[in-house]
Amino acid sequence: MAQVLLYEALREAILEEMERDPRVCVMGEDVGHYGGSYKVTKGLCERYGDLRLLDTPIAENSFTGLAIGAAMTGLRPIVEGMNMGFLLLAFNQIANNAGMLHYTSGGNFTTPIVVRGPGGVGRQLGAEHSQRLESYFQSVPGLQMVACSTPYNAKGLLKSAIRSENPVILFEHVLLYNLKEHLPEASYTLSLERAEVVRSGNDVTLLTYSRMRHHVLQAARILVDQGYDPEIIDLISLKPLDMGTIATSIRKTHRAIIVEECMRTGGIGATLRASIMEHLFDELDAPIACLSSQDVPTPYSGILEEMTVIQPSQIVQAVKSMCDS
Repeated sequence: MAQVLLYEALREAILEEMERDPRVCVMGEDVGHYGGSYKVTKGLCERYGDLRLLDTPIAENSFTGLAIGAAMTGLRPIVEGMNMGFLLLAFNQIANNAGMLHYTSGGNFTTPIVVRGPGGVGRQLGAEHSQRLESYFQSVPGLQMVACSTPYNAKGLLKSAIRSENPVILFEHVLLYNLKEHLPEASYTLSLERAEVVRSGNDVTLLTYSRMRHHVLQAARILVDQGYDPEIIDLISLKPLDMGTIATSIRKTHRAIIVEECMRTGGIGATLRASIMEHLFDELDAPIACLSSQDVPTPYSGILEEMTVIQPSQIVQAVKSMCDS
């Protein structure tokens, strides 16, 4: 097993799928000769040429529309957003075209497209580069959404997304690209619809995803030392939610805390909380807690930026308050 960085795991996934299937191609700004803004596609242009690694103009709506048309006619394009916030410029193409064409064409067309790129709150990237688009796209019918959190699941999820017949949005966090992990040498894929039980426990279920997985793990180490036994679930699949895994956990712990970097209003946590209340209300011994980012544009100031995002100390306090009440 070789140790690789998360962005290298994504590159391995693209390389293996381009080698396996000549229909796979990549479109986006600087994805070709430059190798992508975070080097996910570095070296692929030299291997596969300018047509399969297509450098596009700075026009997200145009090249996303181009990719959707290519998917309709038989290719399997990967669209890289240099920053996920920029893909708001292609919201119409992703929502009205990629998400709905299979239905509105009466099943005559499929759009096997992957939209991926860096997002989340970085370190002093400013409001426009700190977007969490999962809250925008979760209500669009026809889209699948997954969020990677480790090099292992990043590679497996991207390979599965490329092979899927559905349009898939893969959320990558800008602060996780240099995360290291040993990966199997053999090829593998992961389910696009399954959560991962990261740590088994009995006291409380901590539901999280993306970068917050690591904040929750930091908090869990402190909590375990103090005698608490949290169960940690990485949602991974943001749409659809894996309510089977979530339900199994809550029926065991009878308590749930959602930890997300998404905004409180209209975020993934709000949807998840509603689903738990609808299906698992009788299993709960305490109200669901939802630790979310504040509903403000992300400040540029490092100190203020940190204050808008949930920190491990807040997770520790939330668990103590719920379990000790």
